[in-house]
Amino acid sequence: MRSAIVLGAGMVGVATALHLQRRGWSAAIVDRKGPGQETSYGNAGIIQSEALKPYPMPHDWLSLTRIAMGRTNDVRYNLAALPHHLGPLLRYWWNSLPSQHAKISAAYARIIEHAASEHDELIRASGAGNLVQRDGYRVLHRKPAEFDADVAAAEALRNAFGTTFSVLTAGDLARAEPGLIDTGLGGLHWQDPWTVSNPGALVTAYADLFERQGGEILVGEADTLVARGGGWSVMSSTGRIDAQAAVVALGPWSPEFLKRFGYRFAMVRKRGYHRHYAGGSPLRLPLRDAAFGYVMAPMAKGVRITTGAELAAPDAGLTPIQLESAEAAARSLIDLGVPVEPEPWLGTRPCMTDMLPVVGAAAGHPDLWMHFGHGHQGFTLGPITARILAELMSGEEPIVDPAAYRPDRF
Repeated sequence: MRSAIVLGAGMVGVATALHLQRRGWSAAIVDRKGPGQETSYGNAGIIQSEALKPYPMPHDWLSLTRIAMGRTNDVRYNLAALPHHLGPLLRYWWNSLPSQHAKISAAYARIIEHAASEHDELIRASGAGNLVQRDGYRVLHRKPAEFDADVAAAEALRNAFGTTFSVLTAGDLARAEPGLIDTGLGGLHWQDPWTVSNPGALVTAYADLFERQGGEILVGEADTLVARGGGWSVMSSTGRIDAQAAVVALGPWSPEFLKRFGYRFAMVRKRGYHRHYAGGSPLRLPLRDAAFGYVMAPMAKGVRITTGAELAAPDAGLTPIQLESAEAAARSLIDLGVPVEPEPWLGTRPCMTDMLPVVGAAAGHPDLWMHFGHGHQGFTLGPITARILAELMSGEEPIVDPAAYRPDRF
């Protein structure tokens, strides 16, 4: 039986282990924390089948000036931290040019279109259907020009891919969400996405399925991984684990980890915050406030606010300015209640400079595989890219041509 060590117990790592297991591999997941306790826990809980184009950097001077002057809540940066980000950001900016972004979007759409169906299989097999609602999410607009542009972009996606949405008047939105005290100009209802009331619990459900089927989840440090005897080994709390293959699924920590093996990956590390609020008005579906760059989502712990992107120094402490701005904006829309946690949660989104995940074999090390860099969509894309990787590792024809996601493209 072929064997593999999967480093990382987030959505990406757990889904990788499950897909290997389906193909007859013996797999062990190794992480310093339990399943779904890092970035996979901290997202807005949306499986975004409509997100057929990755987030580009703006190229118009008005948007760039607003970011530079701190006049948008979508992106915040610390000036002293910019040297840490400048090289990757310039590459990201170049890949956001319309001609480049169109090619990237075509490769991105090929995996997004399989995201929901791959999740569906795991949801059914794990018995996690109680965590999932299949009614989409809504967007609220406050500014006419942004509203018109969003409708035009949605229509383009519908024409190209068949995505479904409806345009909501302010009255429509009020009827759909009676808890709102302000519905702006109205908005959009994206009908295809699925929403999850506890993202970390969904990852845990997938991990429990993996264990029920004979897999092992072990506490250990990834940096103990070494090549040994034609395979790989890592130290865990139960001792040394040996396997034929190793998969690096460490999200934002992957590039730094892989330096020890001689690999260099430029990554834009976008920090994001969330916090739960309880005791206020109910919210039926997640709601994105387009003008302030945050999402409110009904969760098991209360309404969760998740923020946009923050560019900070690697080890910087909490600077929840975006979250505070988002909370103030949210309180103008709904009775939010009181914070549940004493302080916000902070995580990092691992965004490659070409906005596509890294999926495939390491060029210089036999049976070392890479699976990371999903940006804002690791929760959505984990199962489909895990299938592609497991098919490659097993010598099968992948469901999607993997060329665009190969590690050696860098």
